[in-house]
Amino acid sequence: MAKTEQGNGLDMRGSTEKLTDNGKGSLYGSDTEVNGNAIPREEPVDKYGFTGGAQQNSRDSAEEIPIEVLRQREAKWLDMLNNWDKWMAKKHKKVKDRCQKGIPPSLRGRAWLYLTGGKVKREQNQGKFQELDNQPGDPKWVDIIERDLHRQFPFHEMFAARGGHGQQDLFRVLKAYTLHRPEEGYCQAQAPIAAVLLMHMPAEDAFWVLVQICEKYLPGYYSTGLEAIQLDGEILYGLLRRVSPVAHRHLKRHKLEPILYMTEWFMCAFSRTLPWASVLRVWDMFLCDGVKILFRVGLVLLKCMLGSQEKLKACQGLYETMELLRAIQPQYMQERFLVHEIIELSVSERDIEKEHHTQLRSWKETRGDLHCKSPPRMHGAKAIMAAEPPSRQDLKQRPTIIVESPLAPKTDGVQAEDAKESRNANMEKQKKTNLPPQEKVNPYPPPTDPSPLLQHMTLQKSKESLSSAEHDTYL
Repeated sequence: MAKTEQGNGLDMRGSTEKLTDNGKGSLYGSDTEVNGNAIPREEPVDKYGFTGGAQQNSRDSAEEIPIEVLRQREAKWLDMLNNWDKWMAKKHKKVKDRCQKGIPPSLRGRAWLYLTGGKVKREQNQGKFQELDNQPGDPKWVDIIERDLHRQFPFHEMFAARGGHGQQDLFRVLKAYTLHRPEEGYCQAQAPIAAVLLMHMPAEDAFWVLVQICEKYLPGYYSTGLEAIQLDGEILYGLLRRVSPVAHRHLKRHKLEPILYMTEWFMCAFSRTLPWASVLRVWDMFLCDGVKILFRVGLVLLKCMLGSQEKLKACQGLYETMELLRAIQPQYMQERFLVHEIIELSVSERDIEKEHHTQLRSWKETRGDLHCKSPPRMHGAKAIMAAEPPSRQDLKQRPTIIVESPLAPKTDGVQAEDAKESRNANMEKQKKTNLPPQEKVNPYPPPTDPSPLLQHMTLQKSKESLSSAEHDTYL
């Protein structure tokens, strides 16, 4: 039986319906409309992999970056990733600035892995994911996860087909997490988080980043009772009093509880709310700076939708306000506008922690102690690295494909080997030239006797691969 929050109408732990669905069915239509062969193969796919749906890219919602600028950013990010500990220790502000500008798409997955500390976790737990992946899993969670797979971004080419590689990897990651944290199990809101990660990295990396998000960035969000998300709802409401008094008074007047409109926002990190270009920019900042980015996004949207008397004329009651917040106007979610507003909004970790203590005190007075004891929240990449300092070995990149560069300078060892092989080749050639006329060389040696040429090529390639000082890495 799935764990369910009682008393507030929420069922986030194993529900088979869409988050905050309110009985209206799936956001994306029926199963037959979005899975299997339902999506025509000839439909255009945007640059993010979407064939349709709310997340599909439009020219108005995304910011185009000149290719020259993109290449410059890639070079800068490659330098940072190759010297990650030094950059985080001495130039963290520059890392933060570059995350705000947007991580280059070609390096986004690797950057997220480093920002979250998932890379270090993976290196310190070699073989752990494979071990979990090979286990059958708890049948109650396996059944719920399997029923949720086709609901995750069904208009994305990676997850459109039932039983396709995307859904298979999503199942592996979510099942592995239930085995890694059996006391938590599975929460439906974890599925879109894992799906976004799988769009950018292999299953093992996605698993460790999911672990870091659940344990460091959003601790307690996916636990029984959903107390952490309810508490953050009260923190958001408290911060709104300062950011937009008009919006705060309106919500208070209509007794609109934060849990009714911000649950999906925060638990899914806005991945099911914003256009995809904006989702990626928000995640770049969120994984660098922590949960304050989610609070800023929520505050910006509330202020934009409810921040003036003129805007409130269209929503005079609770129902109208809920409908308004369920259909945020596109201009407020546009990438350039939203990122600018997030950066400009002055809400710090200190503000959040101060409000957290206030709301926690109020919670204890009215409801008693929290039942779920979550670990302390880490405010971003720098805090995670400070709490668990990695070794240089943990940060070392381990490419899975190594290609010899023809431009790579050869080491002394390789040059000596080449000279030796050249002499051997000349001797072989001389022997063949001096063979008696009556003696014929069998052009087809027996299979058990490898060709000298093949041996020569194999030896040369192998030694060059091992001893070359410069490699091209394809990721």
